[in-house]
Amino acid sequence: MEPLDLSKAPPRSPKLALDGLTMLPRTIDKVRATLPGGNPGVYRIEGFSKRMLDMIGVTEEQLREAVANAKSDDDVAKWLREHADTSKYEEFSQYISKRSIDDVADKAAFMERYPILKSRPDIYYLADMLEADDAEMFK
Repeated sequence: MEPLDLSKAPPRSPKLALDGLTMLPRTIDKVRATLPGGNPGVYRIEGFSKRMLDMIGVTEEQLREAVANAKSDDDVAKWLREHADTSKYEEFSQYISKRSIDDVADKAAFMERYPILKSRPDIYYLADMLEADDAEMFK
């Protein structure tokens, strides 16, 4: 896959799924940004992407190699079917869809990291917050 420059556009929505795994397209984009010629900008694998990888039993390095060798998202999905615990896909997808502001332990630090929450008190779910934050950064 080609590298991405996430300083020019955000990764895909955290709500998108690939092969039944929510957050996978966004994580693929973030990994593509770490390939030679890419630019991750402010995006990192830590957070939901890291939790997803931990839950399905794949390291960031393993996924990076799979993404680097893939021609498409479907190739990455196929590789994951052979190397990941796909029985965890539904559990993670449910987890990310239900995570909310109430689940954040250090709300002050979180509000500092995601200032969009100060102007958007209507945001409750963290996936919505990530989408709003992306939109704010790339108006």
